Amino acid sequence: MPTSREAERLLDRLEQRYPDAKCALVHDSAWQLLIATILSAQCTDKRVNQVTVTLFRELPTAVEMATACQAVVENLIHSTGFYRNKAKHLIGCAQAVLYQHAGEVPASLKELIALPGVGRKTANVVLGNVFDIPGMVVDTHVKRLSRRFGWTKKSDPVQIEKELSLLLPPQRWTQCGHTLIEHGRACCKAPTPNCSQCPVVEFCPRIGVDKSR
Repeated sequence: MPTSREAERLLDRLEQRYPDAKCALVHDSAWQLLIATILSAQCTDKRVNQVTVTLFRELPTAVEMATACQAVVENLIHSTGFYRNKAKHLIGCAQAVLYQHAGEVPASLKELIALPGVGRKTANVVLGNVFDIPGMVVDTHVKRLSRRFGWTKKSDPVQIEKELSLLLPPQRWTQCGHTLIEHGRACCKAPTPNCSQCPVVEFCPRIGVDKSR
């Protein structure tokens, strides 16, 4: 395992390469980001952004979503995949936000993960990008890259989140997620990384070998 200093050096280099890395989900509020992140499960951010344009026009707030017919929601989000479960979660989440939190998205991990359809990844996305509360997001890219970098040997996202949170200081957690996701999409891809173009190849413990397995 690398030291915190070594991990931060690698992260520094990546942040220099991707200075504009940020949340790719288009949103204007905590509510919109919460809904968009739930929809992003097993779906690309590009597709979610296309879907939410219409979704937020038709059902702009928790009030409209909480009282919507599931069939209507399913139709609006159909192209994001798993639309039946997602529609059920969106309506249940809206009802919980409306009736348990007076219509306001809660700003704590404990309260967020108690909402239907919200796991730790979604909660950390909202905390870090809306409330400026450090959250270590572990999606498929972060999981893959952190294992390739030797930052963790775990496979479970919750365990990876814990190890990365110990490795890096809290003030870097949110931006770390954005940066690793950007690098994962641009260079350190699955199943084969583009090592010849990698800005941190000298820090990689096993150059050119897929460590995501």
